[in-house]
Amino acid sequence: MNVEALAIPAVKLITPPRFRDARGFFSETWNQGRFADAGIPGPFIQDNHAVSNGIGVLRGLHCQIGPNAQGKLVRCVKGAIYDVAVDVRHGSPTFGQYVGAQISAENWTQIWVPPGFLHGYCTLTEDTEVIYKVTGAYDKAAERGAIWNDPDIGIAWPVSADQVILSDKDKVLPRLRDLPVLFNV
Repeated sequence: MNVEALAIPAVKLITPPRFRDARGFFSETWNQGRFADAGIPGPFIQDNHAVSNGIGVLRGLHCQIGPNAQGKLVRCVKGAIYDVAVDVRHGSPTFGQYVGAQISAENWTQIWVPPGFLHGYCTLTEDTEVIYKVTGAYDKAAERGAIWNDPDIGIAWPVSADQVILSDKDKVLPRLRDLPVLFNV
């Protein structure tokens, strides 16, 4: 397993090995001991599976606060996404900054987004499937988010603004500067 800390070291890119033969491949995508040794502690309590039908489907930027704050281990099992984590830990030297990476079925990478970060992704292919593990239970009352195109964050999304497909909820999220303190370092 290859683990790479990104420009914000709390966010990690993980590439599990794939063992191929004539039948296909086998890959261990989660192992509690190995991932804990790599700084990804879990425990994970829920798996989510999202299907997006078109290029430019953008989900985010989201987090949960309080006792159900979620760390997310995200992988793409069909197609490709551009995945983003935005540091919203007040007092962090990287507060308001983001890191992004292409995650795909082909490159077989996963991204660890710890609690204290907004998370979002944009589909780069048709018929994209994303599976992710979370460390906290879903709590609608604890949901928070920031608008995907916040100029203060300045995410360089790989699709044009006119290609972006958003949920009604994500269209009206506030800017980061208009949010209260969500997390402290």
